[in-house]
Amino acid sequence: MKRIYMDNAATTRVDPEVIDAMMPYFREDFGNMASLHSFGREAEAAVDDARRLLSKKAGASGHRLVFTSGGTESNNFALKGAAFANRDKGRHIITTKIEHDCVLNSAKWLAKNGFDVTYLPVDREGFVDPADLEAAIRKDTIIASIIHANNEIGTIEPIRELGRIAREKGVLFHTDACQSFTKVPIDLKKDNVDLMTINSHKIYGPKGVGGLFVGEGVRLDPLLSGGGQEFGLRSGTVNVAGIVGFAKAADMMKDSHVRHMEKLRDRLIEGGLRIDESWLNGPEGGRRLANNAHFSFRHIEGESLIIHLDFSGIAASTGSACSSKSLEPSHVLMAIGLKPEEAHGSIRFSVGRENTPDEVDFVLDSLAEAVETLRKISPFKKR
Repeated sequence: MKRIYMDNAATTRVDPEVIDAMMPYFREDFGNMASLHSFGREAEAAVDDARRLLSKKAGASGHRLVFTSGGTESNNFALKGAAFANRDKGRHIITTKIEHDCVLNSAKWLAKNGFDVTYLPVDREGFVDPADLEAAIRKDTIIASIIHANNEIGTIEPIRELGRIAREKGVLFHTDACQSFTKVPIDLKKDNVDLMTINSHKIYGPKGVGGLFVGEGVRLDPLLSGGGQEFGLRSGTVNVAGIVGFAKAADMMKDSHVRHMEKLRDRLIEGGLRIDESWLNGPEGGRRLANNAHFSFRHIEGESLIIHLDFSGIAASTGSACSSKSLEPSHVLMAIGLKPEEAHGSIRFSVGRENTPDEVDFVLDSLAEAVETLRKISPFKKR
């Protein structure tokens, strides 16, 4: 049976060229970059090269890139590190109702530890109104954390305007760019971003590697105590092979890949909306991630649809991979105004650069068949 993978927002296949770039750092060039001998210096040089390449991809002049274990650690570090380092200024934090779980749970943890959190609403397409951010900022606001591109519905937020408002008010601005990095143009300086989270495994790099860009003069309390690696901000032996793979993966992502994914996305959206009683969650066109198509279908359960498609060899998702086994309706879909039963009848396809138009057509045929089959036996459908 042919297998078609359209869950690239959850993770991507590691590109063979990325694996080739990593292999020497497991075998020949295996040194610890903290060591003074030639093995250590060679490892340090490889990490420095990777840091420069990734920084260039983000327009990160004046920012330091701190390597971490992934997006979750970076987001925790940004919020908790900034909150505790800047307690002399205040205890107020701003985020949104559609953040990744690691941001929302970091905010909840901070609220339990004496901080005050404001959660900004979004509109039906998932956009934050910049006026809401401006109105929410107080004299004691430390940081605003607003996702760059939503991992479930693909909405690309206007971070340049949001960052400008935060900067004018003297508030740190953090954005989670795990889904958007290399897919959406970004310039940390022009976009007024103080802190930005990125990770590797969404762009055909290895799992377990991420980073946090830290602007000049930004104060952060480290989460980890140890040997003071990564500018004294993230202790622990540096994952040289993973970092080399991360940089190689980012270097391999081209504009042509983005255009290819956009064409597949639009083909998928057009076909999916031909199914009766279906709709698209999130915006259309350029304000949506290149690889994201998120549908809702009345009278069926998204989990049943995922299982049905899996029988046909198709991998998709009901939403964030980090919470896909939860029985609770998606907090993102609830925030954009869906009812619980509508949220439960949703599915996310995230195409990759390796997918083809023929695969999209096969997915659409299988999706239409699955929806029809499930509706015939649905207890939710009016008879």
